Amino acid sequence: MATQHIVVVGAGIVGAASAIWLRRAGLEVTLVDKGRPGMGTSYGNACILARSAIVPVTTPGLIAKGPKYLLDPNFPLYMRWSYLPRLLPWLARYLKHANDADTRRISKGLLTIVGDSVEQHKALTDGMSAAKWIKDSEYNFVYRDRAGFEADAYTWNLRREAGFAPEIVEGAAVREREPILSPDMGLLAINKDHGFILNPSSYVQDLVKQLEAMGGRFVQAEVRDFDLMGGQITAVDTDQGRIACDRAVLSAGVWSAALMKRLGLEVPLEAERGYHIIFKDPSQLPNAPMMLTDGKFVATPMDQGLRCAGIVEFGGLTEEKSKKPLDMLRRTVARTFPDLSYSSEEEWLGFRPAPTDSLPLIGEVRGSGVFTAFGHHHIGLTGGPKTGRLVADMITGNWPNADTSAFDPMRFATH
Repeated sequence: MATQHIVVVGAGIVGAASAIWLRRAGLEVTLVDKGRPGMGTSYGNACILARSAIVPVTTPGLIAKGPKYLLDPNFPLYMRWSYLPRLLPWLARYLKHANDADTRRISKGLLTIVGDSVEQHKALTDGMSAAKWIKDSEYNFVYRDRAGFEADAYTWNLRREAGFAPEIVEGAAVREREPILSPDMGLLAINKDHGFILNPSSYVQDLVKQLEAMGGRFVQAEVRDFDLMGGQITAVDTDQGRIACDRAVLSAGVWSAALMKRLGLEVPLEAERGYHIIFKDPSQLPNAPMMLTDGKFVATPMDQGLRCAGIVEFGGLTEEKSKKPLDMLRRTVARTFPDLSYSSEEEWLGFRPAPTDSLPLIGEVRGSGVFTAFGHHHIGLTGGPKTGRLVADMITGNWPNADTSAFDPMRFATH
């Protein structure tokens, strides 16, 4: 029997992981991306392998609090108001999940993807030079006081139920643990057994180099369509020509929605605009990555400096940066790290793929041989290797030892 040829669309962490696991299974693999590997959303994340990131944004009470959040310049939720009419249909479906039953259902699904993240990254890079980018660490949440921590009791209870119980440090012990913090920060919730990536773009690029060393191929091209014959994929059409294949993996982040339309599926996927600033040559670094709960973003020590990444803005795929999210990020950094100095800044804007139910799409589309692997919202880097492994197992017939029904791409089909 001839060796199957698989085309993987999208060379971020999910696509790179999918391609490597498929190649390890002995399949011919071509990885395709319109840009350089690792330079899309995989470039600009918070670098965290956030095993405990199992709570969606749509927790109970969000509908009541949302308008207040949007009008508060110090809360990390922003809207480009001209985009609101286009956003409303997606937003209505998104907010329907802001209840306890849906939050628990989504949380259970997310745990499947991220719960063993550190182990999955290490398994992906076993024997590879890319392993040097992975660092074991704690992942710590910074609060002003116990009242702030207790205000998040709902999310911490969900994490505890999933096995993530934090160690609490308060008072003077906070600065003993993290000298970079302001004396105003009075509580650390310490999450053990996490990790982070020192440089996500270099990490993904090393993975793609390893894929090529294993006999896989990377092609820089823009995918425009899928060729189907009798409902089965036969090729991927690109601006550089047609690539014949037996199966395909769609892992192109927010840009996957347009290609899903070519398969007759309308996926309710929105671009959640995420920002970061890298503070170059910082005078101080945290000892471990930390979530600054005042600003709902993460500060991570990486090889390029101190990266502060997060914030939520809705406003479509325009590349134009908004001033307010970046200003809020700077204010929070100055308040939280009062003695920090640095030589320069690098700003970044990217687009997280956000389905209305906060769960990625992982599985086969209508028996077509096209497998989805996108829609990871805030957990793309964390869950990329596990997703790639699940997809490779589906394609090779080694059905995953996990319940993947929550990720079925056909859950949004109307007929």
